[in-house]
Amino acid sequence: MSRVFITGSTDGLGLLAAKLLVEQGHAVVLHARNSERATSAQATLSEAEAVVIGDLASRAAMMHVAEQVNALGTFDAVIHNAGARYDEPRIETADGLEHMFAVNVLAPYILTALIARPARLIYLSSDLHRRGEPDFKDLQWMHRHWDGTQAYADSKLFDAVLAAAIARRWPNVFSNAVGPGWVPTKMGGPDAPDDMAQASATQVWLATSNEPAAHVSGKFFYHKKLSETHPAVHDVKVQNQLLAACESLSGVSLS
Repeated sequence: MSRVFITGSTDGLGLLAAKLLVEQGHAVVLHARNSERATSAQATLSEAEAVVIGDLASRAAMMHVAEQVNALGTFDAVIHNAGARYDEPRIETADGLEHMFAVNVLAPYILTALIARPARLIYLSSDLHRRGEPDFKDLQWMHRHWDGTQAYADSKLFDAVLAAAIARRWPNVFSNAVGPGWVPTKMGGPDAPDDMAQASATQVWLATSNEPAAHVSGKFFYHKKLSETHPAVHDVKVQNQLLAACESLSGVSLS
């Protein structure tokens, strides 16, 4: 049995992954943005061990989520599933950060740095990461004209970069990114053609499977198969730039 923590797991792919883990006999801790969503998630999946609460748009809340997770003990895997939508306007958080970057990139960085190191890390990326641009001159979109789709693609590129960077920095951890495909979640819309079950199954497989194909690191998966990545994903310079930028923005260093 594995013990898995999943961010953004009150609905969508996160909750589907949690349900599948429970069905397979694993222990699951959920994460909710607020108390209301936590109550709903606990009612939906009563088998969940616990629900930690925190809005991942806030640096203080990111750190508090990590504290709550560590207080529950160690985990075999962490699935970084939470994410902001591609169609949102440019929103500035209370910390002065662009909201999509804060939730999609900085939150998984801070949680990775602060949660007791698991054996496996899974970062939810997207096939759209291949359209991303590793632009470190204007990470917060303060000077460019806002383009939500491009900002989303950039953030998902950075998620894949983060997974590869952790794989390089922590050789004893299996760290991988997943592209779920265009699935019919609230973000994807009802007409999305990809398979929700396949998308969540890939996260669960990477988090728990003893198959040799899942015992790899620094890879990008789509439906349990290796998939091509943007060249920046495995560029050590880009990896180091991202880690340095996240450390500067958060004040949290990666060991």
